[in-house]
Amino acid sequence: MFEGIIRMFKEKDGFVSGEEMSRRLGITRAAIWKKIKALRERGYEIEGSTAKGYRLIKTPEFSVEELKILVKGDFGKEIIFHESLDSTNTLAMELAEKGGHHGTHGTVVIADRQLKGKGRLGRTWFSLPQCNIYMSVIVRPEIEPKDATLLTIMSAISCARAIRNSTGIEVKIKWPNDLMVSERKLGGILTEMKSDQDRIIFAVIGIGINVNSSLDAFPPEVRAVAASVMEELREKGYSQEISRTLIIAAILNELERWFKVLIKGGRIQLINEWKKLSSTLGRKVKVVSGKDTFSGIAEDIDDEGMLILRLPSGGLKKISAGDVFMLR
Repeated sequence: MFEGIIRMFKEKDGFVSGEEMSRRLGITRAAIWKKIKALRERGYEIEGSTAKGYRLIKTPEFSVEELKILVKGDFGKEIIFHESLDSTNTLAMELAEKGGHHGTHGTVVIADRQLKGKGRLGRTWFSLPQCNIYMSVIVRPEIEPKDATLLTIMSAISCARAIRNSTGIEVKIKWPNDLMVSERKLGGILTEMKSDQDRIIFAVIGIGINVNSSLDAFPPEVRAVAASVMEELREKGYSQEISRTLIIAAILNELERWFKVLIKGGRIQLINEWKKLSSTLGRKVKVVSGKDTFSGIAEDIDDEGMLILRLPSGGLKKISAGDVFMLR
């Protein structure tokens, strides 16, 4: 119902009468007034006129209703929003396991705050409330488990392209899943999945991006390496709050595009696009993989997304997972 009202506002550049809203939504004008009141309480700035009706002046920087209007495909067709969750990935995994309407391909779980946000390798993702993007997307890709890394590569490409297109920030990707700007971490991706021997039954792509957070709000150890969209744009003279709605919509629409590339067998296209956005290739790096540490030149990634490291001996080492540290 809220989405219907917002959609009417978007269709008209001006006032929408209470009578028209009542007729199109099939509810009384008194009920319309209550819906408008509830939208105002959610942060929408709506002007009311006895003679003309209602006009939308401003939407909040995050709006599920507006997001549903902006998404164009399967990704985001079903959106589940919570003000607070332990972890969007945890809930999305549970929903995917149960199946049904809320566990379908493309379902998105979004939270304003995470209490136990997940990072890679069992780490915690520091989640400030009501300012950043914390979301997880259920996918049913019907690809082999050995190709799971391609899901993360596809997601990283989608996020980087979406942020570039919606904000102008030159986001790059540090292998395997970090979204970087000016050598600082803007966001990250965590892919979890359930599979049998020959196929992925479902996967959950967790996405965390710092949007409207001030770096001063982070703990010192995070502040030293973190970035946020707001801080980056502030350096360019942009002082307004950034719309999470627009960034999330851009990400979901890019996921729609690049997922189609993936399932149509466009592995080489994905790898080449990742290379264009990489901040890792050609750099001297240290890679910590489990108990092992390797140093060398990050020379390439293979068709499965594994990092190819040129060792000081001249030999090549393929690495499937690990932490990369830039040495120069």
